[in-house]
Amino acid sequence: MSPSSPAARKWRLGLVCSLSSLLLPAEGSAQTSPPTALDPIEVAPSTSARPKPAARSQNPASSRPRARPATPAATASPPRAAASGAWGSASPTLNATTQGGTGSRLNLTPLQTPASVEIITAQTIAERGQHNVLDAVTQNAAGFIATPAPGNGGVSFSTRGFAGSNSVMTLYDGTRFYIGSGTLTFPYDTWSTQRIEVLRGPASVLYGEGAIGGVINVIPKKPLTTPYNEAEVSLDSNMTRRLSVDSTGPINPNVSYRINATGNVSDGWVDRDKTSNAVISAAVRVQASENLAFTLSEDYGDRSPSRYFGTPLVGGSIQDALRFKNYNASDSAIRYQDSWTQFKTEWDVADGVKINNTLYYLTSERHWRDIENYTWNSKTQLIDRSSYIEIFHDQKQLGNRMDATFSGHVLGLANQFVAGFDVNRIDFTHTNNSPYGGASSVNPYVFDPGSFFATTTATTPGFNASVNQYALFAEDRISLTDQLSLVTGVRYDRPEVDRTDYKTPANSFETTLSGTSWRTGLVYEPIKNLAFYGQYAVGVDPVSNLISLPVSQKTFQLATGKQTEIGVKQSFWGGRGEWTLAAYEIVKTGLTIPDPSNPTAGLALQIGQQSSRGVEGSVGLALNDGWRVDANLALLRARYDNNSQVVGGKIVSYNGNVPVNVPQQVANVWLTWDFAPNWSVYGGVQMVGAMYSDLANTQLRPGYNVVNGGIKWKPDDRTTVAFRVYNLFDKLYAVTSNGTGQWLLGMPRTAELSVNVKF
Repeated sequence: MSPSSPAARKWRLGLVCSLSSLLLPAEGSAQTSPPTALDPIEVAPSTSARPKPAARSQNPASSRPRARPATPAATASPPRAAASGAWGSASPTLNATTQGGTGSRLNLTPLQTPASVEIITAQTIAERGQHNVLDAVTQNAAGFIATPAPGNGGVSFSTRGFAGSNSVMTLYDGTRFYIGSGTLTFPYDTWSTQRIEVLRGPASVLYGEGAIGGVINVIPKKPLTTPYNEAEVSLDSNMTRRLSVDSTGPINPNVSYRINATGNVSDGWVDRDKTSNAVISAAVRVQASENLAFTLSEDYGDRSPSRYFGTPLVGGSIQDALRFKNYNASDSAIRYQDSWTQFKTEWDVADGVKINNTLYYLTSERHWRDIENYTWNSKTQLIDRSSYIEIFHDQKQLGNRMDATFSGHVLGLANQFVAGFDVNRIDFTHTNNSPYGGASSVNPYVFDPGSFFATTTATTPGFNASVNQYALFAEDRISLTDQLSLVTGVRYDRPEVDRTDYKTPANSFETTLSGTSWRTGLVYEPIKNLAFYGQYAVGVDPVSNLISLPVSQKTFQLATGKQTEIGVKQSFWGGRGEWTLAAYEIVKTGLTIPDPSNPTAGLALQIGQQSSRGVEGSVGLALNDGWRVDANLALLRARYDNNSQVVGGKIVSYNGNVPVNVPQQVANVWLTWDFAPNWSVYGGVQMVGAMYSDLANTQLRPGYNVVNGGIKWKPDDRTTVAFRVYNLFDKLYAVTSNGTGQWLLGMPRTAELSVNVKF
């Protein structure tokens, strides 16, 4: 029996269900005590909790005590909304009154920020069993979908009409890893995550080129001064065995540590697709004095992810008989090794003056050896395989980011101002077996996968890119009145690219790009915790990934995106209810289209344009009797305003077409119920509209609704047993495409049993 066959999957599902029945006590259903509020999964010991800060402050930074805090702000335990038994847990997905550093460098709350910002806590991620960053973002935040593929490292998103790492940036603890060849492989797992902050809309003013669609900032757990330990083990019906540990506490009164690690191995849900994942994070924080602290951290990931490149379409659709087939070679291989070393300094120089500095050294080594393209041949009734690709990435990035924050008054008005610089040196070497030949054909159902080395060319160095990146930035917030504030920002980027082409030396070049991003916004708060805002922002994106810029684009400048956004946000019922509503329009210019005067020469003009407009709304409600509801909806109209490509030697216009991998509707709904003492049940549905796989809009990928759910039991205060089912109704759906005739399918119905212990 094949490990990934339907029969084997049903056997595994039954096994996990049987295990869960052994762990649930028979007397549990007989409990008659009144229901209690959902007990949130702890992310810090309750003994370290501090008084909740005020929901709104005209000058939050100026009131920061110049004393050693008990715990870093990022690790504070999430507050309970009300006494146990009276209400459900506070809404965990919006966090409108929680300070964050992603929407602004001034640590404003989402209510104080003139932009669409959400904070996803570790509590939410753990409750819903979201083990990877893709699920945590797309199933909780409004308007995001994932577009993962083995070729892009599996960490790729789409939002507000713009898709891919060129337009949606991912950060780790505020630090950016520059993208080479469209690939990002870290961060991925969520075990070490304290929270995820998302910002929708242009963010180049904060983080530089490459964020027209938005930013995702994954913030790791930080050292605490109170001892705390946690471990979790889980098993699912794909035979995914997962073990995770987390430990933090003091070494001495001035030094604290945090170490967390997680690893899993899996048989996978398609044939011949064993995977493994190991992530280790360690940090030491030294409080050198009352106003000076240092933190040294190391994050390491070693992944051998899925080698499944998709399922070929037969007659324009997926056949059920091919759902679990893997057409890759028997000796295919993918491996990612990432290392992030960061040294942070936090110095409160004086009242109202603070300096932060982050020095970092980041590396990524990646390897692919795969047969990547599969096409159904209607004449031979076989699957034709092509693109025998072997690629190595060797990337190193050394950088430093420093900023100084000043809090005080200007002309009697409360004011916060931050200014700083960001410098990076990136070295990226791409080794490959271009021109990626090789071909074979196999029976769709029963076949010998064969060897990658049966037909291929030699793998040799392709090119090296050295990039020096320099940036200056500043941001300001001034309170014009008690209800009205003005937030502005500006950033100047200047990357220098030096590319050496080893295979075609004539294609080597040097170029210097530059771009200025800025934004200005107003926030009006007529009553406490109700904010209206408006913003105008200008950002920049590279035409393609900056450090893998091809010779054909060496003279191009950065593309420009302009956004207008208005919205309203509110936190009410003492934090038990929150809602947001936003409307926006983004116009991106400077895209490339073929030169109409000479379409076959490979020349391009930088006059293309793409736009999007939409509305987004979110709501979170903690209701009576242990009920909680979280929901969001994003409606979008995205179009190519001026886009064309050369097809068969002729220019074909795609004006008015929908961009690739951009759905027009995205929504999430979650419902949680604490139905008995120490018991809770939840369910959620992720709804993604249809999207196109090609520029011509001839291949429409159907939309999908995926339902996830689970039940949680706490036999005592330190133990949590959870049983979850992902894709409850076994929906067959495609998350993205690998070409026009090949779809990457989502995970089928999978059951998981986990046990979490705190000690």
